[in-house]
Amino acid sequence: MASPPVPSGHTVVIVGGGLAGLAAAATLVKAGFSSVKVLEAMDRPGGRIHTTKPFGPDIIELGANWIHGQQGNPIYHLAKEHGLLTEGTETVMCLPGFVTPRDYFFHEHGRQLPVELVEEVCSFFSKLTDKAFEHALDEKYTHKSLGDYLDEEFKDSLWANSKDSKRVFEWCKRSECTDEASSSLYELSASELGLYTALDGGFFNSLGPGGYQHILDVFLKSLAADVLVCSKPVKCIQWGLDKKEQASEVAHPVKVICEDGQELHADHVIVTASLGVLQEKAPAMFEPSLPEVKMTAIKKLGFGIVDKIYLKFNERFWPEDCAGIQLVWEEGFEDKEVLTSLDEESWKKAWYKKICGFDIVARHPTVLCGWITGREAKHMETLEEEVIGEVCIRWVWLLIMSNILILFLINKINIYSTV
Repeated sequence: MASPPVPSGHTVVIVGGGLAGLAAAATLVKAGFSSVKVLEAMDRPGGRIHTTKPFGPDIIELGANWIHGQQGNPIYHLAKEHGLLTEGTETVMCLPGFVTPRDYFFHEHGRQLPVELVEEVCSFFSKLTDKAFEHALDEKYTHKSLGDYLDEEFKDSLWANSKDSKRVFEWCKRSECTDEASSSLYELSASELGLYTALDGGFFNSLGPGGYQHILDVFLKSLAADVLVCSKPVKCIQWGLDKKEQASEVAHPVKVICEDGQELHADHVIVTASLGVLQEKAPAMFEPSLPEVKMTAIKKLGFGIVDKIYLKFNERFWPEDCAGIQLVWEEGFEDKEVLTSLDEESWKKAWYKKICGFDIVARHPTVLCGWITGREAKHMETLEEEVIGEVCIRWVWLLIMSNILILFLINKINIYSTV
C-alpha cells in the first residue's frame, strides 16, 4: 500500500529539543516535510541526555547512562545500526540483581560484609521483586506497598534473625528506590509494579566513547542547520484558530508565541516538553486550555527524582578488583521503623543515608559515581557542591582507608558533583 502524500507546504513546530523532539523532527523531514522547526528552551539540545567532558577527553554522562533492553527498543537498534555500541558491558550500577564479588559492601563502622551473605540476601530480594513484576503475588498483597510486601516476606525468611542480613536487605530496598525513581518503596504499589514492561536483552547495554551524544548526533545530522533553535522558551500556544479570522494570506490553525515575543504560525504543533514543565506551565501555555482529560492527566501523573554524584580523585585508592563501594547503614532510611520515626530535621541532616554507594565509571579510573533519589535528592540539590563532596568523600574514605586523616584526602582531590 502506498504511503499517503505529504501535505504540501504544511508547517510543523516542535516544542522541546530533547530526544523525542529531535526524533520527531528527523522523522518528519525524512517523510518529506520541508517546513519543520524545533524550539528548545535550554541552550543545548538533548533534554535529560547530557554528555559532558569535565575531567578531560573522556565523557561523563550527567543524564541518561545506558540503554535498557534490546528487543523492541528503537534506541538500541539505532545505536547498533550506526556502530555506537561497545562490546560487552563496561560498567554497571550496583543493583540487587547484579551484585558480584567485586562489589564491596561496608557497614558504616568500617567492617566489610561477607560476600556470601550479600549475594544470598540480594538473590532473595531479586526473587521477591521478580514475583511482583510477574504479577505473581499472593492476593493478600494486592493493596499493600512494595515495601510492606518485601518486609513481610523477609520476616519469614532464613535471614530474619541476622542483623547484617537485615541491613543488606535495607540496602536492597534503598537501591530499588533508585531504580524505581521513588522516594520510598512504602509509597509504591506492590501489585502495580508489573505494569512496567522491561524489554528483553540486557539492562546495562553500553554506548561507546561518544556516549549518548552520538545518539543525538544521528538526528541532528539529518536536520538542516536552521531547524533547531535553542534558548527559545515558548510562552503560549494558541490552537484551534479560525482561519477566516486571520489577516495573513496563509492562515494557520496554530500560533506559537515565544518568551522573546517572536511568533510562529503552524499547521501542526508537537509538544515534547517534560511532565515537570507541563505541570508548571500547561495551565497558562495553551489557549484555549487543553481538554479536561489531558489537564487532569498532567496534574495527577507523578515522576521521581534521581541524581548522580561524581567524585574525582587524583589517585585511585580502592582495590583494582573493586567495582564499587556500597554503603550499609546501621539505621538505613528504607527500614520502616527508622523511616516513620524521622522528622524533617533528622532526615535532612542525614540526607546522605539515601545514597546506596559509589560505582566505578567507564574510562575514568579515578572517578566514582553515586546515586541518590527521592526527598533526600531534592534536599541535596539545595546544598553547596563543596558540602556534598566533603560528606561523600568522608564516607568513601573512611570505609576504605579509615586510618588516613580525612582532611589530607580533601586537600588532595578535586570534587565534582551533579544534581
